[in-house]
Amino acid sequence: MSVGASASVRTRDALSRGRDLAPRWGYPLFAVALALLVSAGLLALTGKNPVDAYRALYDGSLGSTFGLSVTLVRMTPLLLAGLGVAISFRAGVFNIGAEGQLYAGAIAATATALYLPGLPSVVLPIVCMLAGLGGGAVWVAIPAWLRAYRGVSEVVVTLMFNFIGIYFASYLVNLDYGPLGLAGSAYPQSNVIPSRAELPIIWPTTSVHAGLLIGVFLALVLFVVIRYTPFGFRLRAVGSNPEAAQYAGIPVKRVMVAVMLISGGLAGLAGASEILGLKYALYANFSPGYGYDAIAVALLARNSPIAAIVSAAFFGAMRAGAVQMEQTVGVESSFVLIIEALAILFLAIGVFVQRRRTGPDDAVKGTVAAKTPAETSSAAPDMETA
Repeated sequence: MSVGASASVRTRDALSRGRDLAPRWGYPLFAVALALLVSAGLLALTGKNPVDAYRALYDGSLGSTFGLSVTLVRMTPLLLAGLGVAISFRAGVFNIGAEGQLYAGAIAATATALYLPGLPSVVLPIVCMLAGLGGGAVWVAIPAWLRAYRGVSEVVVTLMFNFIGIYFASYLVNLDYGPLGLAGSAYPQSNVIPSRAELPIIWPTTSVHAGLLIGVFLALVLFVVIRYTPFGFRLRAVGSNPEAAQYAGIPVKRVMVAVMLISGGLAGLAGASEILGLKYALYANFSPGYGYDAIAVALLARNSPIAAIVSAAFFGAMRAGAVQMEQTVGVESSFVLIIEALAILFLAIGVFVQRRRTGPDDAVKGTVAAKTPAETSSAAPDMETA
């Protein structure tokens, strides 16, 4: 092949990759923009000024040092839990139990900090975070086994485990009989963890802690693992079509279990980071629903670890600015839930239209080229890459 022909092929490949990448990033951005536009219309219909409302939303989330710090703090558990949900969705396993796994990780991290206070200050936070990772993984182990080896729906089981985790945490910190409860406290909580177990603050004078850096680092690690490792290939193959993957010799059941354990561990890290970096004690109902919001984070990111960073920042900003929007303009803080829901809805519509027009992307076709039309219907909802 001549030099000119080789250059032409490289150029054509680059343009093709650019066209493939545009919908992956373009659809979420378009969905968010359209959600903001439609929400502005709803605000106008209720007699509120959309410009004033969005200005207050921006000021409370990104327009000041305090607002930006709150956004980053809210973003941290959303990112960690969102990564866990995203990797499970990529494998075609629908782990919606991140909330329960988050509580399990928080419980494990708190207990470790309280019962092993003598560990060196350099070691104790690491051990506590690993305990949170293990707590989340253990919490999802039963649903993972039931899904892989008994065919029980992971949606139902992980959803039920959410409530078990939430109420188990409430039992542990009960002021009357909870083994971790702090007697005499005004609200059910544990003892405060030792200061040596706390995650370091990375932005002085704010509450932004090292959990954020851990989340960003893990997003990069997951991107490399999913894209460039044999395990990542097996994960994508199982998510695309488990029957074809099984026929190709991939241990589908073991991959499913491994992915769910990783997913639960990441959600457990989210809970551990909240305790060690922000709360400094285990409280009853300490999570405002981060595990459920993580599902939306993963969906808006189209299950991409890199895009999950941006998606988590968006949801964190919505939650951070909602309070100031309510105080300044009089718009209920829950209005941001409408914006978030519309963004997910418009993204789903865009992806559906794209797939109706073009069919599965090339990555899916290459992974499961041998599957039949009947098998295609069982593919995972999204196989986009970062």
